[in-house]
Amino acid sequence: MTQFPRRHEAVIYSAVGLAALFLLLVAFNYLASRTALRADFTEGKLYTLSEGTKKVLRGLQAPVKVKLYITAGETMPVQLRGFAQRVEDLVREFKAAAGPNLVIEKYNPRPDSEQEDAAQLDGMEPQQLASGEQFYLGLAVSRLERKQSIPVVAPARERLLEYDLVRAIARAGIAERPKLGLMSGLPVLGERFNPMTRQSSEPWVLANELRRDFDVVQLNMTAETIPGEIDVLLLIHPRSIGAQTEYALDQFVLRGGKLIAFVDPYAYFDQTPGPMPGMPGQASSSTLPRLFKAWGVEMDTSKVIADVVFASGGGQRYTPTVLSLNRTAFSRDDVVTSQIETLLYAFGGAFALKPAEGLVATELVKTSPNSMLVDNANATVAGDAATKGFLPSGKSQPLALRLSGKFNTAFPDGRPVDQTAKPKPAAAPAPAALKASLRDNAVVLVADVDMLQDGAAVDVQEVFGRRVIVPSNGNLAFAQGLVEQLSADESLLSLKSRAAAYRPLTVVRQMEAEAQTQYFGKIKELEDELQKTTENMQSLQKSSGTGAKAAQILSPEQQTELENFRRKVADTRKALKDLRKNLRQDSERLVFLTKVANIALMPLLVALAGLLIALLRRRRQAALGAA
Repeated sequence: MTQFPRRHEAVIYSAVGLAALFLLLVAFNYLASRTALRADFTEGKLYTLSEGTKKVLRGLQAPVKVKLYITAGETMPVQLRGFAQRVEDLVREFKAAAGPNLVIEKYNPRPDSEQEDAAQLDGMEPQQLASGEQFYLGLAVSRLERKQSIPVVAPARERLLEYDLVRAIARAGIAERPKLGLMSGLPVLGERFNPMTRQSSEPWVLANELRRDFDVVQLNMTAETIPGEIDVLLLIHPRSIGAQTEYALDQFVLRGGKLIAFVDPYAYFDQTPGPMPGMPGQASSSTLPRLFKAWGVEMDTSKVIADVVFASGGGQRYTPTVLSLNRTAFSRDDVVTSQIETLLYAFGGAFALKPAEGLVATELVKTSPNSMLVDNANATVAGDAATKGFLPSGKSQPLALRLSGKFNTAFPDGRPVDQTAKPKPAAAPAPAALKASLRDNAVVLVADVDMLQDGAAVDVQEVFGRRVIVPSNGNLAFAQGLVEQLSADESLLSLKSRAAAYRPLTVVRQMEAEAQTQYFGKIKELEDELQKTTENMQSLQKSSGTGAKAAQILSPEQQTELENFRRKVADTRKALKDLRKNLRQDSERLVFLTKVANIALMPLLVALAGLLIALLRRRRQAALGAA
């Protein structure tokens, strides 16, 4: 047997070890590619489908086809390529969860190609660059003759991407869309001509979104019955509601219908004209007085809620009655509000609860303990005047709630008699009045209507020449989630908002804000001193005239005092400038160090670990050589 010199043994063993390691690596990669093993370590579980999505996908009874229309190559803007890849990755995740009942087809609709013709037939909308070139980023879902399209998949809706896609898949598999009753004192569905404003109006974005999923049936605010085909009723701003209509709602709930009611003590977007031109109008209000009393709910229509924790704006625009609610205000245990991040709640009311027997109240949205009810006359007051005399209640107050259980009628004597109604011809006898619900039911109440208006819920952006409507908060998602929950489409409830790939440095911003607090007292002290000194200087000048004449009238002592004031003003302004400069430098240093820790810390730790392992090996080899 051939003997190798000892000096070559180490080299041969190392070569054999590297070859074996290479083969193991190749084998591992091959086996890993054949096995669907994935782990998601992102904070918001960016690449993990929710249970609701998996339930919908696993429940597909027949093949559903998803067509991806993504323009490849240089035509796709650089800033959208990463987003387009995430869209495709999400669709692949859907395929992995659904199995053979979900068919994925990807198309590259080049100009004047058959694939572009297919994109246009499926309703895809081209987006145009400044150069005039067009590109596509959309998808279509179809099952037999039913089709759901997302003409433009926009990065601004990335948080809703999973929801949009699974909703399209679920809707494509439904033969008939569910019916949704809509009763409103406002033109939610738009109007051709308003005699008060002498203008027409477009449907609210909320109405267009609901029409995508439901067959929306409009009901008159004076309706005396709710059609039996309607299982869910959305009631928006029932101003001056009559007893006959409340009775219809009462019987609707008792027979098992689901009611979602948005009421408001101060509807900012619905104001009656002033008594004279140029005079401000008066905001309207709405409530359900008879039903609320029967259910053990109260809402004072003369007061709105103010909250200094969730107040909006700053300085003279600080408005505690316009609430920017965050996740601390929402029930994280409820499927509707668990994924909502923000709500804009403007000039809304609050509920007082003592639920009637048989009912259980669940708070969906609430204020902070630093809140109180203020008169409607002070609803729009901002700045320092808004907090003058503010006395917090010390306890949170419900802004939106769900009542569940068995309901009793608010009309024990039956249908109320309308004395002003004209006699009607004989008709079929009305059904017997229900006194109580036969089974458990649910009603949702929200004390704000303005949150549903386009001005409070969405932003309209121009993206590559197209009008894109982007939610500015979770208002629409909240309303849609309520409708979907009560329409029993529970699989979609947890999908309203998922984490986005872009993650702002929120923790850094919080740390930065905490670091700034040490400067606020000094800045306020210097600003007060500067203002006081300036006022003293101006007072001294006014007492003796101005300009050159003042210099002749002032005594030497006054001139010296004036020079001291001026020097003090200059020194104070310099101190303020230096203080703000230090504050800015400290904030920038904090952001820089945090970024360095996030970006460079892990590579540095790996490098140090490698050096440590190399050092230990060298010492071990030296010890073996010495032996």
